[in-house]
Amino acid sequence: MGSALSLRSDFDGSMLRRLARQTRNADQARRLLSLASIYDGGSRADAARLGSVTVQIVRDWVVRFNARGPEGLINGKSPGKPSLLNDEQRKALAQAIERGPTPYLEGVVRWRLCDLAQWIWEEFRISVSEETLGREVRAMGYRKLSARPRHHAQDPEAAEAFKKTFPPLWQKSPPAPPRAK
Repeated sequence: MGSALSLRSDFDGSMLRRLARQTRNADQARRLLSLASIYDGGSRADAARLGSVTVQIVRDWVVRFNARGPEGLINGKSPGKPSLLNDEQRKALAQAIERGPTPYLEGVVRWRLCDLAQWIWEEFRISVSEETLGREVRAMGYRKLSARPRHHAQDPEAAEAFKKTFPPLWQKSPPAPPRAK
């Protein structure tokens, strides 16, 4: 069985209790009080009981405290899963979106997420779901916009003649005739 890790020598129990009173983070205060009991000569099991955790977690707190001090006892935000695309691949994707598809090469006349996912697979051999790609594209500043389709042989004069015409200004209706009683 290994020996217990020693705590930093630049802190003591009273200093940790003072820091626990000053902090607004409840988890950090609980951890500081547990470590203060170790500074005061208590066992790791007592510190674990005081913190309502196991001895292994107290050991993890000691490692974090020794490495980063009291700030190491604050829960940090998890970094999450790293992005599938790196910066170069994002640049290539942005260029492909700006350039638009080439119908005879890609087989589409406008980009959809499923088409972009296929393009990324063919270009980089990275499998990206449509949902993930949608978040990536939106984070790059693009929005899902679709132009209204227009037939290539559309006649603008016929469209103008088809439009309904309204009077230039709203006109007041004539007064209703008086009703007989």
